Amino acid sequence: MGYGNQTSVSEFLLRGLSQWPGHQHFFGLFLCMYLVTMAGNVLIFLAIISEARLHTPMYFFLASLSFADIGLSSSIVLKMLYNLYLQQHTISYTGCLTQLYLFLSFGDMDSFLLAVMAYDRYMAICHPLHYTTVMSPQLCVLLVSVCWAITNLHALLHTLLMAKLSFCVGREIAHFFCDISPLLKISCSSTHLNELMVFVAGGPVMVLPFLCTLVSYICIVSAILRMPSSGGGRRKAFSTCGSHLSVVCMFYGTIFSVYLCPSSTFSTKDIVASVVYTVVTPMLNPFIYSLRNQDMKVALVSLLRGKICVSQLH
Repeated sequence: MGYGNQTSVSEFLLRGLSQWPGHQHFFGLFLCMYLVTMAGNVLIFLAIISEARLHTPMYFFLASLSFADIGLSSSIVLKMLYNLYLQQHTISYTGCLTQLYLFLSFGDMDSFLLAVMAYDRYMAICHPLHYTTVMSPQLCVLLVSVCWAITNLHALLHTLLMAKLSFCVGREIAHFFCDISPLLKISCSSTHLNELMVFVAGGPVMVLPFLCTLVSYICIVSAILRMPSSGGGRRKAFSTCGSHLSVVCMFYGTIFSVYLCPSSTFSTKDIVASVVYTVVTPMLNPFIYSLRNQDMKVALVSLLRGKICVSQLH
């Protein structure tokens, strides 16, 4: 495509969902999913903060995951709901780059936190005698801080590189939010450096947390298999790990299908996969990671009762 088509665009058109028949009816579905996501993650975050018994490494990481899920879902779904409600598909240039930064930052953070939580469970199950010593509050804060630093630097790198590109007059993004690959496809500039950084920086950021998570759960399953079959401990451990693995498989499976198997255009499969890891997974995380846990159930009940009592007093 010639450089004569370059322009300093002020907005883009998001055509992802509009390609589907009856897309205007998605508003109610995505609104319900977003409200469930917000309610579940906010309640878990508040319950962990307010309940002293939950001030442990596992719940500290879970609170961080809830915060990341709130940010990931909000950065994508709010704009999508706005466009569906008004039956428009535009996003400003600044809004697009902001959405790209937030999506990469919170999306990467989800991936890193899943790896950190898998390591936490590995230490608790495989090395219980050393768990308290190793998983100190200082290490937990350090792990989350390093994760935030890496993910924000990675997001900033791609956002700044994207800001240097020029975009074509058509400016239609074949997706429902601003992501790297759809934006590169409509650029009139050379995207060689951007694509190189996707491989050099994006590859490790995506693959390394997955490998850490995978190795941790392999060790956990191996340790569970060595447990005595009597007493129900093995069954309970398998049940817990199975639910966690279902989130990991759904999250990474859909991400890998989009980013490790790229196509020339964003297909329906890519859009559905993107909906899963940006909308569905943040909605399911609170239920899978916490509502099966008795301590979390007690904390949530106490939190809700406290809110009800306060409202009645007023």
